Amino acid sequence: MINGNVVLYRRTGGRLANTVKGAPVLLLNHVGRKSGKQRTAPVLYLRNGDEIVIVASRGGSDAMPGWFFNLQANPTTDVQIGTERLRVTARQATPEEKAELWPRLLEMYPDYGVYQSRTARDIPVVILSPA
Repeated sequence: MINGNVVLYRRTGGRLANTVKGAPVLLLNHVGRKSGKQRTAPVLYLRNGDEIVIVASRGGSDAMPGWFFNLQANPTTDVQIGTERLRVTARQATPEEKAELWPRLLEMYPDYGVYQSRTARDIPVVILSPA
């Protein structure tokens, strides 16, 4: 199933469907770890120098988003920001990196705090570095 936001983002080069409550959105491509199928997820992001930071929140669900496991299995992928496509390699932030990034992520999108309060799991922060 194709996400309507993904289609809209792609068709408009990111002019539409590019924010959620003011936070920027990218398209994260990933390969299904079991299916091998190419998938795309719209994900909020934060720039941190030449890195891109994303959060595996899934709205505070106790389950991880599928893309998180897919990136663990296949960490090199690409993202689309507007019309730009970037090749990246994903890794989970260390606890120290997350402690540094989390306040900035909350400033960008305060709902992350609400999401963390909804679940007992520690919501992972993922760093996408240029490949």
